Amino acid sequence: QVQLVESGGGLVQAGDSLRLSCAASGRTFTNYAMGWFRQPPGKEREFVAAMSWTGANAVYADSVKGRFTISRDSAQNTVYLQMNSLEPEDTAAYYCAAGRNGPSRLYGLYNYWGQGTQVTVSS
Repeated sequence: QVQLVESGGGLVQAGDSLRLSCAASGRTFTNYAMGWFRQPPGKEREFVAAMSWTGANAVYADSVKGRFTISRDSAQNTVYLQMNSLEPEDTAAYYCAAGRNGPSRLYGLYNYWGQGTQVTVSS
């Protein structure tokens, strides 16, 4: 059974940093793309970042480019989202996802999802 478990969210101030983790289990993810999405309060889920499991082909939403970095530790089967210079607009529930279709901005192309972790950025 595939499981994606996010952690690392919390309440921070504008300008602070957080690192989210996504622990993946239940299968081999070598041929999978891994993505991060977020859902701000009262809004639809939106793309944040994605990459292939090898670490190549990373893509980012324009709103986070230069501030967020997606990476992975293959030995730990874990994907990370390093978030720097956080802004109140980054407040959202953050979700990890895995998909067989390569790094994509489209959440419909991901097959597995975590339960989410909340990030709240105060001004």
